[in-house]
Amino acid sequence: MPSDRSVAQGEVVPVTPQGWLRWLPGLSTLRTYQASWLPKDVAAGLVLTTMLVPVGIAYAEASGVPGVYGLYATIIPLLAYAMFGPSRILVLGPDSSLAAPILAVVVAVAGSDPSRAIAVASMMAVVSGLFCIILGFLRLGFVTELLSKPIRYGYMNGIALTVLISQLPKLFGIRVDDQGPLREIVSLGRAIAEGQANGYSVAVGAGSLLLILFLKRFERVPGILIAVVLATLCVGVFKLDAAGVKVLGAIPQGLPAFAVPWASGADVVKIVLGGCAVALISFADTSVLSRTYAARFHTRVDPNQEMVGLGAANLAAGFFQGFPISSSSSRTPVAEAAGARTQLTGVVGAVAVAVVLIAAPNLMRHLPNSALAAVVIAAALGLFEFADLRRIHRIQQWEFWLSIACFVGVAVFGAIPGICIAVVLAVLEFLWDGWRPHYAVLGRVDNLRGYHDTKRYPDAERIPGLVLFRWDAPLFFANAELFQERLLEAVEASPTSVKRVVVAAEPVTSVDVTSADMLRELCRILGERGIALHFAEMKDPVRDKLRRFELGDILGEHHFHPTVGSAVDAYLHTSP
Repeated sequence: MPSDRSVAQGEVVPVTPQGWLRWLPGLSTLRTYQASWLPKDVAAGLVLTTMLVPVGIAYAEASGVPGVYGLYATIIPLLAYAMFGPSRILVLGPDSSLAAPILAVVVAVAGSDPSRAIAVASMMAVVSGLFCIILGFLRLGFVTELLSKPIRYGYMNGIALTVLISQLPKLFGIRVDDQGPLREIVSLGRAIAEGQANGYSVAVGAGSLLLILFLKRFERVPGILIAVVLATLCVGVFKLDAAGVKVLGAIPQGLPAFAVPWASGADVVKIVLGGCAVALISFADTSVLSRTYAARFHTRVDPNQEMVGLGAANLAAGFFQGFPISSSSSRTPVAEAAGARTQLTGVVGAVAVAVVLIAAPNLMRHLPNSALAAVVIAAALGLFEFADLRRIHRIQQWEFWLSIACFVGVAVFGAIPGICIAVVLAVLEFLWDGWRPHYAVLGRVDNLRGYHDTKRYPDAERIPGLVLFRWDAPLFFANAELFQERLLEAVEASPTSVKRVVVAAEPVTSVDVTSADMLRELCRILGERGIALHFAEMKDPVRDKLRRFELGDILGEHHFHPTVGSAVDAYLHTSP
């Protein structure tokens, strides 16, 4: 691991763990910990606690499990990440972006059975943790980068809408069966029209939401805590629970116990797919947030270690009655603004939440569900991305509509099918870019060095008997046939009889068996016409592949040239 830079002072602190210690960044931080950081870490941890409790409960309810399990999913993961996580500032815990996919699996597998829901959610956390750890050890931390930005926007916008819709029944004090986002909003509208909404619940929830959104502009003001406390006092003082306002009620006293999660007869395939899906979502969010703060503090975070840290936190959550967790884009800035210096901030926050569970579990018994819904809705509103989508629509409309298709997929079919749709769209996008790449026939342009596209420069001079053909993509099974067709079309369109074709292969970064067989066939077709096939600027690894694919005898060393210019000179030198 490279040298780290102190968050507090700006001085370089050497951190070069060897062997197995590289997988325990927390120990490395502890070895270089400065006493001057302790008061700031403790104070930041206590401030952070004011958000950890209400948010943890709210996101647990949004994920389909009782609220107290959100606190369990806060305590243990924070302790695990402090040991295994590479970021000094990141705060992990239940997150709004995971609520929809967790809820989708929990409802599908556990139905309305709370104990079964807890087992299913914990199993998802274990799957998510193992998935992240395996990918981290295999150094596959780049996998989340395979989804393009428009697809990520579409997916997250769909998730945000799904989360928002899932919380509206709680806001109105109405029970609606989970039938998918669109059908759920129809059922909600029907229930409101029939007068089933509880006015007191709406007033408390809407008031809490407006207060949270208003206080959000003040970074150092704990808006969520203030809104939740006021809503709880309002329900307790005016006895609104007797008027039909649903509250959290008493929560169990004590800390989570170690337990191996298992739901007999459960649909394991759905749990595994859901766990892998939330792992990818959580790592995508975590890696972006981690890199953001690393850049701010002039440090570097290893994405593979980040995946291991996230996996360890999820694994710990699963074995201590929690559910899948992620980094938090709302709690991490709170910790930073409060003066956090190291992972000890998260440890202090975890201990403080544990103290609440042991010493004051009844403190939150009057906490209204509509206020918790307001917390989740406020977070969901922050997930929407519109500004950059407008920019994408302006500069690349087909990618904008790709994002919209992904959004509709999530909104119509739900979170888990939406993930599958996002992955399929990402693969199709990749294949489309390589399937129909740009190509060009090159010529010489007066007063311009090099060789350039004759379509862009119609006056470009073409060398008699020579076709310079550029292919701007790797050669693989999806575009091999098209490459052959376009090159032969260029030969047919040549104004002079062709003796040699030179492929400007600098953009060709790879070949596969299908494309190699196509080149063998192309050499035969051109050879029958008395035309030689040459390559210029081909990368050495690609040439090595062609030799491995047994093209060495067909394409001799003299068929390869270091530059297009040298290929042209060689042709002119041998041409009569």
